[in-house]
Amino acid sequence: MVMQSLLTSPATAWVKRQAAAGRYQCFPDHCTSSEHKAMNHSEGYFINHHKHRIFYQAWLPEPPVKAVLLVIHGLGEHCGRYAGLADYFVPLGYAVYGFDHIGHGRSDGERQYVESFQALIDTLGGFFEIVLNREGDAPLFLLSHSMGGLVAAQYLLGQGAGVAGAIFSAPLIKVSAVVHPGIIGLVNGLSVIAPKFRLWQIDCNGISRDPAVIEAYKKDRLVYHGKCTARMSAALLKAMLRVQAQAHSITLPFIVLQGSADRIVDPGGAAWLYEKAGSKHKTLKIYPGLYHEVFNEPERGVVLKNVRDWLGRYA
Repeated sequence: MVMQSLLTSPATAWVKRQAAAGRYQCFPDHCTSSEHKAMNHSEGYFINHHKHRIFYQAWLPEPPVKAVLLVIHGLGEHCGRYAGLADYFVPLGYAVYGFDHIGHGRSDGERQYVESFQALIDTLGGFFEIVLNREGDAPLFLLSHSMGGLVAAQYLLGQGAGVAGAIFSAPLIKVSAVVHPGIIGLVNGLSVIAPKFRLWQIDCNGISRDPAVIEAYKKDRLVYHGKCTARMSAALLKAMLRVQAQAHSITLPFIVLQGSADRIVDPGGAAWLYEKAGSKHKTLKIYPGLYHEVFNEPERGVVLKNVRDWLGRYA
């Protein structure tokens, strides 16, 4: 399926496949669609506040731009896995930008390791300013997934100026009740004495009910399939506690998308964020039976339309 490959492959490979099919004329860092509206694809690097070389991509429509979607990906993956979102939204007039977190994809840094969660927040803030300067007056929305939702939520606690709204997909907001408090204490301790000790990894069988999506994920060289470090794990726990304590300060419009059968994050975190955030304009969409990556499930068309309709009210 074309949509399936768009949602599960790095953007560069996607562009080449479309070119081979005669749908695109490709040039270095530039790609123009012969279907729907024209689409320009570019990629490059910027240097964040912590001196890391951070990879980014952009999928742009012909002017005028209706709004901007800034993608914040999840743990272990990379922004290229969201090329399918660009294929859906760019023909509608939306510009889509994404970057690889520190230690992810094509960005610098040890895999799934950060000295502090603030480094992820600072990197988002730096890229946000770059995109804001490029796109001018177009409203800018954060579109985040899983760990990216935690990054977005913490960013919105104190640095949300200029953000028109947020889209949270399966946000990592709360620790599952099945995790024993002793495990949390152990993780925090190891973060200090052995910060690079590797503890756990994502079960890729829980990302989607579509076997082809799982297979593509396993074969994706830019996805990190190893274990997460103690320091990163502790940073995630600390960030979740901060968001839980200050969620009332999130006041901009947002929508939360959550599969009820998610085994990677606690699906109750979506409802918790919806209930506790201070926004007067918020929407919660629970999809019965769907797994973690709702944009990569067989019902992705319904999910994308829900996002499109929501954006239509605020963009």
